[in-house]
Order: sequence, then structure tokens, then C-alpha cells
Amino acid sequence: MLIKIGFDIELTVSAPMALIYLLHVHPSRQDDLQTPENFQVSPQVEVDNYIDYFGNHCGRINVPAGISSVRFTNDAVVADSGLPDPVTWDAWQHDPCELPVSTLQFLLASRYCEVDSELMQFAWNQFGHTPLGWGRVQAICDFVHNHLRFDYKLARPTRTALDGFRERTGVCRDFTHLAITLCRCMNIPARYCTGYLGDIGIPPVPYPMDFSAWFEVFLGDRWHTFDARHNTPRIGRIVMARGRDASDVPITMAFGQNTLTRFEVTTYEVTHA
Repeated sequence: MLIKIGFDIELTVSAPMALIYLLHVHPSRQDDLQTPENFQVSPQVEVDNYIDYFGNHCGRINVPAGISSVRFTNDAVVADSGLPDPVTWDAWQHDPCELPVSTLQFLLASRYCEVDSELMQFAWNQFGHTPLGWGRVQAICDFVHNHLRFDYKLARPTRTALDGFRERTGVCRDFTHLAITLCRCMNIPARYCTGYLGDIGIPPVPYPMDFSAWFEVFLGDRWHTFDARHNTPRIGRIVMARGRDASDVPITMAFGQNTLTRFEVTTYEVTHA
């Protein structure tokens, strides 16, 4: 399967400032690119590309004086298996003393995932009786999927997992933060993912196309994909960035006053590159 991806994002800025972004396809999917990413920044400025602590491809620009807006565009074609997310019911859960040390950071509290809160006791009361491993993560996804109501109009960037749990509403990042937090409470390493997820293999949804958030847990000998918002295996995920939560993987982050004035995302199946 071939998937066309891209975006057109514009920010107005009020003064010279640094701006970082995580807008490239993740390095783990670079070999799947059938056409190079046609990534452009307007106006043309020098770009510092770098790989962050989590292995994401990031960029920094320094917006000069006299510039009132910055625009990012991209398009590419990516090869994908065309298969739904794998389901591995026999993937086992490690005791924390046996986990690879690289996964331990994904058991800890982070900016949007308050493991050290009332969610800890709730998680053990709610999921302590569930089977270890895949079945426990699926039980968490089932709970979050049914507990939260998806509502773009009530989205806000400051909502944490505990806020979402109490308010019972949110968007895909809120479903993801709550599921991650409950997994960590149950000693299951969980990390945040952001990327493309189009309406492939499902009826089109009545929302503007956006980047999507999901999560991965470490079970057995590898990381596995879960999605508490959709709560069903999906086709065509293309990861852009991974981290502890959304604070680690901002699409853009400007170090000064700015306003988002354009935001268009595309991802759909095509027949040729």
C-alpha cells in the first residue's frame, strides 16, 4: 500500500525568536519513503536538524527580524504493509526488575501523565484482577475508550491525564495520556506517539484531518501499538515522533508569542508514487 502524506502549517510571529518542530517522518520509517519528503520552510531560513533524546528527527529555525509569519509544508509517499495493527495476545508482561533499563523512564510520571496521583489506586482497584500482559492493556484501552467522550470543541493543551479522567472528555492526545498513565500505574512501560493516521479501511469521519496520537507499550521483547481513542486495529499509521507524553513531541514550539493561522494535514491511499 502507498500512502500520500503532507501538511501546510503557518504561524504568525510577533518578534525574532527560535522555533523548533518535529514534522518529519520518524527515522524508523525513512526506508519506507517512496519519494523524499518535500519539506519546505518559508521564508527560507537556515535549519538546524538534530536527533533528540528519544530518536526523533527535529529541526530548529531562528526567525529573523521583519518576518511576520513562518510556513511549513511537506509531502511524500510512504509504503505501508496495508495490514491492521498487529494483535499479540500472548505478549507477556515483565516484572519491573526484569525490564530493559531503556524502558524504565516510561514507567515514571511525566508532564501530562500523573502516575503519582489518585490514578494509581484507581488503576489497581480497576485492573488488578485482569490478566497480565496484553489483556491488561486491552482492559485499560476499553476503559479509557468508554470513559472519555471525544470532543474537538473542548480540546485544550493543558489537560492532563488526571484532568481527562475527572472531566471525562478530550481529544486523541487525552485518550492517549490517560491510557499511558494507567499502564504505568500497572508497571507497564508506555510511551506517547504522534503521526499520521488517515481514514483507511474505515468510513470517512466528519472531522478535519489532523495528526493523531496513540501509544506503545513494552510487552515481551518489543514495543506494541495501542489506540485508546479508536480502540480497534487500524491501517496506515505513520509515526513522526515518540516520547514520554505530548510535551516531548510538539509539532511546533515557538519561543515567543505566536498564533496558528493555517493547519492542514493530508494522509490517504494512492496507487502510485
